[in-house]
Amino acid sequence: MSTSSVENQQTLAPEVSSFLKTSLHRAYVGGRWVEAADGETFDVLDPGSGERIATVASLKKSDVDACVEAAADAFANSGWATMPVNERCAVLHRIADAVENRLEQFAQIESLDCGKIYAQAVADVQNFIDTFRYFADLALAVNYRQVIPVKHHEAWIARHPWGPCGFIIPWNFPFLLAGWGLAPALAAGNTCVLKPAEDTPLSALFLCHVLQEQELLPAGVLNVVTGFGETAGAAIANNPRFRRMSFTGSPEVGRLVAEACGRNLVPIKCELGGKGAAVVFNDVDLSQTADKLVQAITFHSGQVCCDATRWLIQQDIYDDFVDECITRMKSVQIGYQMEEGSEMGPVVNPKQRERVLGYLKKGVAEGAEMVLEGGPAEVPGRNGYFVKPALLAGKLDNVAAREEIFGPV
Repeated sequence: MSTSSVENQQTLAPEVSSFLKTSLHRAYVGGRWVEAADGETFDVLDPGSGERIATVASLKKSDVDACVEAAADAFANSGWATMPVNERCAVLHRIADAVENRLEQFAQIESLDCGKIYAQAVADVQNFIDTFRYFADLALAVNYRQVIPVKHHEAWIARHPWGPCGFIIPWNFPFLLAGWGLAPALAAGNTCVLKPAEDTPLSALFLCHVLQEQELLPAGVLNVVTGFGETAGAAIANNPRFRRMSFTGSPEVGRLVAEACGRNLVPIKCELGGKGAAVVFNDVDLSQTADKLVQAITFHSGQVCCDATRWLIQQDIYDDFVDECITRMKSVQIGYQMEEGSEMGPVVNPKQRERVLGYLKKGVAEGAEMVLEGGPAEVPGRNGYFVKPALLAGKLDNVAAREEIFGPV
């Protein structure tokens, strides 16, 4: 595996170079690094270059079931669930400190893994740190035993951890969303099984390396399953040992995961797709508003579920506002995600690039006007998955206005 194309642009931290040179990245189960029982693996590609940066174990149902058992055993026997809350929260602060001390390393891995502009990856890692500290402090403020007035009876509400919790997270914000799930669950005394997307498993695995190196968590409290959604993800969704489940991803897959959890009576939280709207009236500052909306659809190449990707513009400012937006969209610097000066990097994989380009064609086929033509973008010396920002105009019932595209459109 070569990391030379990355190192030509930004010198990788020695720890990152060493991590990427690992011949096989194994899953983290019960405090051990494990291969898939059948030995199968998959490659992780740098979206900005198309080059392989890692080979990762591809777990199946039997592997996942063993992982969930490890989480259940840790909940029952490791002492994590019964640890005094102040001690547990001190551990969360130490985790935040450990990540902060390696912030650059985590950001480099996150940028390489999902194609995110390096500065944006830094912000995501900082969000992870802040989230762990927030929930560590919040857990100290919870009233874990609350007396309630019941005449002639002694009664109270007691709060206890649930048990093993499952987290299936997507590829657009892998480390940030891992923090959003793990921090509150761990602060409450639960054990966790984390399934990152197959495109972006590296920051979660690097986290486990750091936690194991510093012995911050008992074995089995945090487990990371690597593999594909239809195998490893499905095994997590269908496992009845979980007490709580969290899924972030598409509505289509969310329905399947929710159905599986429903059959096992496992409560689930789903965060699915979106199609955010911005309504632009004639009293706005056109220049400032155009700046903000163009930033919204080009941030992480538009791969954000809460982006404002439908713009409803008051008629008497329509032409001027569109002109402002076109000028700004044409000036966006498309480039390799770890190269200084790049403002928009690649989309995550070839399938996502084809999805974005396909929506442009479908939108035009349904009558939309291509106000600013998108299409594939060329970045010199890079064979990554780059697309140009595009602007379509038309009716609200057009497919491009109705459905989430997950691209700079």
